Amino acid sequence: MLKQHRELSMSIRRTIENNEEAGIRPSKTYQSFVAAARGHRELNFIEKDVRNYIMREVHNVSEQEDAKEFGKYLLRMKEKNQNFFFELELEEDQSIKLAFWADARSRAAFEYFGDVISFDTTYNTNK
Repeated sequence: MLKQHRELSMSIRRTIENNEEAGIRPSKTYQSFVAAARGHRELNFIEKDVRNYIMREVHNVSEQEDAKEFGKYLLRMKEKNQNFFFELELEEDQSIKLAFWADARSRAAFEYFGDVISFDTTYNTNK
């Protein structure tokens, strides 16, 4: 199903919100919709849409809030361990541009192995 044809109706959204509040996992919520509709093909959304709705609307998480919470986490780590180092750069819209951190363990591993592992989080995003 094409993304532009997928949508969650108000009643579906309300059920997702109620189930999330009751502690019902998104996969179980989606399976209940599948059972009620008598099959995946009868739904105009997929399980990922349920999960995305929970993250974006129910938990009200945005990229900017993610960056803010991640920054708070890095600060807490620095407070707990003075050997912890981090650098966080944000875009103009407050989303993460660059993040780097190193704790005592990773520094010791670098001393021993003389190498680091780097993750490019932008890989394959600019097609």
